Amino acid sequence: MKHSLKITFLLLAMFLLAQLLGIFVVSKYAPDTAVLPYGMEPPEDIEPRSAWDLVLSFAIAFSVVVILMLVLTKYKAETFLRLWFFVVVSLAMGITINAVLLKIQYASLLSLVIALPLAFYKIFKRNLIVHNLTELLVYPGIGAIFVIMLLSWTKAPLLAIVIIFILISLYDMYAVWHSGFMQKMAQYQIQKLKVFTGFFVPYLGKRQKQILKKAAKFKSKKQKEKKIKVGVAILGGGDVVFPIILAGIVLIQMGLIPALLITLGATIALAGLFYLSEKGKFYPAMPFITIGCFVGLGVARLLF
Repeated sequence: MKHSLKITFLLLAMFLLAQLLGIFVVSKYAPDTAVLPYGMEPPEDIEPRSAWDLVLSFAIAFSVVVILMLVLTKYKAETFLRLWFFVVVSLAMGITINAVLLKIQYASLLSLVIALPLAFYKIFKRNLIVHNLTELLVYPGIGAIFVIMLLSWTKAPLLAIVIIFILISLYDMYAVWHSGFMQKMAQYQIQKLKVFTGFFVPYLGKRQKQILKKAAKFKSKKQKEKKIKVGVAILGGGDVVFPIILAGIVLIQMGLIPALLITLGATIALAGLFYLSEKGKFYPAMPFITIGCFVGLGVARLLF
């Protein structure tokens, strides 16, 4: 196992909580219930397209975003990227908080008032606890946006997201195992940008803890000045948000229990990946999560 049981359980708990919160948020913005705030609701006059047309549009948009990120990182546009993340995080958290405050007057405005300082503290002040807690609010909001978009823009949203899952899994395998793009991007976000899109848990290994204890006990100046390597357990934002999108679509089309089966499958698959992973190696999470989600979807189709 790559990380300790404690760290692994913490990552799994945050992942599962984000999934359950995502299902809740999507249920609040389901068609004929409430509309997404901040102008995120798709126009009503859009003609639904085939799943393949939508997947093609997604692939093009995704490629543009990846290229844009590469260009911005090359030219060290950290300030622009932080502002971009600040806007996205603020709106996403606002959508999540608004789902809780829907019955209150001016709920969307109040939600944004709450979200803005949280986003500012997350992006510009960089506190570990705030980062992970706000991540729990970010992905349900993003997931709700994509669920409503898929339901509005295609005649077969479930087929579309299944195809997208397969494509994203293939990309994830290439980006981690072949090009190393994911590792470079994570390193850039953590070291240069100081903002990581995903759950982030630094920790000390047994050897590092022993060095610290020894330094504290003997008050050794050399020990205190010695650099200590800190381990990092991370889970990318895409690995969190895509299962929310699939579960959200299943929730609208099939019901709550089938949606929970998607979440269960994804969580078990992620736990399996954590158990099988080895120290010092990097693994693409999406292929494993995709298998878990598809197993959950298959069980849901059989039972419901």
